[in-house]
Amino acid sequence: MSTVEATYPRVAQPQRMTLRLIGSAFVAFGVFLSGFVIDEPAPYELWMAGLIGLWFILGLRISRGVAPLLALLLTFNIGGMLSLTQMKDLATAPMYIAVSTFLALTAVFYAAIIEDSHKRLPLIFNAWTFAAVATSALGVLGYFHAFSGAEIFTLYDRAKGAFQDPNVFGPFLVPPSLHLVHGILVGDLKKSPLKAAALLVLALGIFLSFSRAAWGLFGLGVLLLIFIMLLKERSGAFRLRVLALSLAAIIMLVASLLVALQVPKVAELFSARAQLVQQYDGEHLGRFERHRIGFTMMMERPLGIGPLVFGTMFPEDEHNIWLKSLTSYGWIGFVSYVGMLVWTLAIGFRNLLLDRPWQPFLMVAWISVLGHATIGNVIDIDHWRHVYLLLGTVWGCAALEVRHKRQRRLGRTP
Repeated sequence: MSTVEATYPRVAQPQRMTLRLIGSAFVAFGVFLSGFVIDEPAPYELWMAGLIGLWFILGLRISRGVAPLLALLLTFNIGGMLSLTQMKDLATAPMYIAVSTFLALTAVFYAAIIEDSHKRLPLIFNAWTFAAVATSALGVLGYFHAFSGAEIFTLYDRAKGAFQDPNVFGPFLVPPSLHLVHGILVGDLKKSPLKAAALLVLALGIFLSFSRAAWGLFGLGVLLLIFIMLLKERSGAFRLRVLALSLAAIIMLVASLLVALQVPKVAELFSARAQLVQQYDGEHLGRFERHRIGFTMMMERPLGIGPLVFGTMFPEDEHNIWLKSLTSYGWIGFVSYVGMLVWTLAIGFRNLLLDRPWQPFLMVAWISVLGHATIGNVIDIDHWRHVYLLLGTVWGCAALEVRHKRQRRLGRTP
């Protein structure tokens, strides 16, 4: 029984369907707002806070399949609250943990509404794609100063769209890019030109963000997606189609990037950013030395040092999600965060190749979670809104699989 049916058992079917459609539309709009975070609190936070409260008031339930995600994320944030006790001046640290807790609730919320109905997955990913195309277009136009005031969508000569940081903007575009790639490879060829155009906008946005993490995330994601699709489908004709379309897409993207590199400013910044190790990575108290010092220091600080404190002790913040977990959430937070990611990847991998209506979305989300865990070695991802949407998607799909198997067993019972 769905949430709405459990909450309004006597509501007539037409009204029940209307409530479900309105609720799903509100969720899709919330996902769309996640692409526009120039200031905080962003419209996304305000909308989602009201939406989550409304859904739970109306009876949205947390199933046993989603409960571990809630427990792990709450434990993670309890670690953050304990780390506050190590600070002499709290400043904005309580707000930081409040945002972390709110984002944790969004992950659980997404998992619960996906479990309630897998038909919300297309709405969620389509809304994400529309938001990504819009914010990417703003970033591209801003980079080339296409209109007066367009520089608001850039930072340090890098496209950032309607985000505060190019390093968040670029990775945000990757999951919808994978969604489009999957749609091109398996969908109606008549719709492929439109999807290819949208993919081109996203790829250009990722490129002009000049985020090495986003570049790696995109490349790894596309390769893993194609590999898993070839592994899942045994048809020779389908595999040939996937390989042919993949080759065509790669040629199109490479040609587009070559055209972009003809612009001197683009070529110069690309040459600088393409180096694997930047000066600020390897210099004294650079990224890698801060990581080494930070991990050593945290071995003696079981409760951490508090949110945002590391950046006051060193030239920059942690730029490493594992070190961030230790400094801002303590040993408790670190263990729960690592456990949550490992569990997420495990339950996603277990269901990755099953033939289900939600399998394409699980595949994109699982690949993206794996990619974000990888780039977490060089960047902080604990406050990235879309990461919590990805976590919720994987757990929601896992809960759907549990329910599917339970219903199948009941169906065989005389």
